[in-house]
Amino acid sequence: MNIERILEHLGPLIACDSQNPPREIDAGSSMFDYVERVLPEEFEVSITDHGSGHVTLFARRGRPEVLFNCHLDTVPVGDGWRMPPLELTVRDGRAWGRGSCDIKGAAAALLAVAEATESPMALLFTSDEEGAGGCCVRQFLATDAAGDFGRAVVCEPTGNRAVLSHRGYLSVLGHFNGTAGHSSAFRALEDSAVHAAGRWIAAAVEYCAAEAEADRHTCFNVGRISGGIKSNVIADGCDLHYSARLSPGQDNQALLDALSRLADAAHRAEWKVPFSGPPLPSGGRDSDAARIFAESYGLALTEGVDFWTEASLFSDAGMDAIVLGPGHIEQAHTVDEWVALDQLETAAMQYRNLVEETS
Repeated sequence: MNIERILEHLGPLIACDSQNPPREIDAGSSMFDYVERVLPEEFEVSITDHGSGHVTLFARRGRPEVLFNCHLDTVPVGDGWRMPPLELTVRDGRAWGRGSCDIKGAAAALLAVAEATESPMALLFTSDEEGAGGCCVRQFLATDAAGDFGRAVVCEPTGNRAVLSHRGYLSVLGHFNGTAGHSSAFRALEDSAVHAAGRWIAAAVEYCAAEAEADRHTCFNVGRISGGIKSNVIADGCDLHYSARLSPGQDNQALLDALSRLADAAHRAEWKVPFSGPPLPSGGRDSDAARIFAESYGLALTEGVDFWTEASLFSDAGMDAIVLGPGHIEQAHTVDEWVALDQLETAAMQYRNLVEETS
């Protein structure tokens, strides 16, 4: 594949500010306009704006059985860049810029493949993955068009190795209730919402540690906690935000139910789930069919990774899903994000092989 053509596509994609948050993206964003404009005319293209920055571009030529998925939103730029973050820089065998690795580079490779072959091909580009939204993919999976695909390739950075499994992701907001009063009252030990949250955290950590002894390795983290007014006032409220990443075979709802019963959380806490993404594989499936799919096209395999991807949503919907893309996760979400040019070339060749051999 021609690396120059891949880079010609990557430049306009990086130049479109698609940071999430704030996810100020709509159907008129330049990256969607660019994709629609450069795809060969044989593609049927539809762009759906679900509102609040959730936009889906679905493009199909012919009737392929494999669906390629890329998200075009990125994490915020942040400070400390040596390279211009919203401008493609090519130097030392690397392409630099926000989204170059995660995962506009893969999208550029797919656009080059779409031009280089006339085989049936299908693309699903979305704008809400980095906000742990999943709205775009879930909305697509609810359409009749989704039923035309038995396999999905999600193009997150895997070093061009096919990933067959990964952890799930559960994000939970909790509010603990207390009874306000003067801290001189002995009842503060029980009535403080902060104390209740602390007891629950200790119990949750102990629970997850015990799970590991049973070979269920749940990654659990309370990332934020805030409550009370000052040290001499019994806290009448405490808020926290935790996340858990479950291994394949574990169930997000089962963990949520178990943790919500710990300590005195059953009557002191209220829970809200901003996002729940299952592990890969999901939906009661194993990875056997995905393994056969990957091996039949000579793809090197990586059994599992710890980060979450939307491949699990496709798996949960009944598709054989793998994760396959250029770059490495260590280069994603970083200052001076980059992807190696040879990784982009390899990804394009892999995608072209999948397109031509499955048509």
